[in-house]
Amino acid sequence: MPVERLMPSQEARDLIELTRDVADKVLAPKVNEYEKAEKYPDGVFPALGQAGLLSLPYPEEFGGGDQPYEVYLQVLEEIASRWAAVAVAVSVHSLSCFPLFTFGTDEQKNRWLPDMLGGNTIGAYSLSEAQAGSDAAALSCKATPTDGGYRVNGSKAWITNGGKADFYNLFARTSDDGSRGISCLLVDKDTEGLSFGKPEEKMGLRAVPTASANYDDAFIPDERLIGQRGQGLPIAFSALDSGRLGIAAVAVGIAQGALDDAVAYAKERKAFGKRIIDHQGLGFVLADMAAAVDSARATYLDAARRRDTGVPYSRNASVAKLVATDAAMKVTTDAVQVFGGYGYTQDFPVERYMREAKITQIFEGTNQIQRLVIARQLAG
Repeated sequence: MPVERLMPSQEARDLIELTRDVADKVLAPKVNEYEKAEKYPDGVFPALGQAGLLSLPYPEEFGGGDQPYEVYLQVLEEIASRWAAVAVAVSVHSLSCFPLFTFGTDEQKNRWLPDMLGGNTIGAYSLSEAQAGSDAAALSCKATPTDGGYRVNGSKAWITNGGKADFYNLFARTSDDGSRGISCLLVDKDTEGLSFGKPEEKMGLRAVPTASANYDDAFIPDERLIGQRGQGLPIAFSALDSGRLGIAAVAVGIAQGALDDAVAYAKERKAFGKRIIDHQGLGFVLADMAAAVDSARATYLDAARRRDTGVPYSRNASVAKLVATDAAMKVTTDAVQVFGGYGYTQDFPVERYMREAKITQIFEGTNQIQRLVIARQLAG
């Protein structure tokens, strides 16, 4: 049953219906085959781009959809309920457009944003390193200033769509000045000296690769510096506030998919002469699952509405990411339990939902980091 949503406008309601139509026709028929085969969904992102779903939270003047974040996130949730890996890539694409849109010069935005938002390209975010995940200030990939630009040497890790994206937001060290020595560079996929490692063999989200990037004396021109030299970490962290909301919406989509499948199965499966949903013990499990999904959705919508009105929302984004992803892990685990032994097989998608939910507690800042952010704000 489709989620009943309170949308802010008729245009937003139409957009949700468009998303459901595209997701049902383009994503749902492919997801099981492609995830099992770890097959990249060529053609899927262009289809989403043509429908205008890759640029929703950005202004029309640059090719965006000019939609509030509360609408964009609900679109993302609808995509995630069909295919989480694709939704994560869409979220990361939006995240990857944020530094240029927010910190770029007018010349940079006019030059690159229309292509980035036009639906024909997709981006990736390149912050983490093998020894610098939660501690982003510890990164060591170097961008040494030189005539006309930077020479980049080093490696980046855990890049969603690594090797497949068209552009990369690279955060690299331009000086030894600790957290103030990191800068943001917009890197084209065809940059000489840029190569990618073998995709990680992951528990879930298998159709979209996660790979490392290796820079071997790659030259990045000055014009591709986003913001000021040394401003990289503030740029990265401000982008991550929005990115965490994207992951919260993805997590709710996964949980909603698991809930829908569990309810449908519980209505069909019979035990002791009646549908298993009519047994109070199981009915209460499903009720708790539904309450968790509704509550998680409310947290990300609250944070999104704060963002849309221009008030601080960093703590709310961390709360949303923490609550939604923990809920997704619990709901998907319970969905497997509802299916019993069948839930542990690949005959039904609930085992995939459970594997996909786990990573949402880890990327875009682990849930331990979210608790740290929340605690620090409470402490003033």
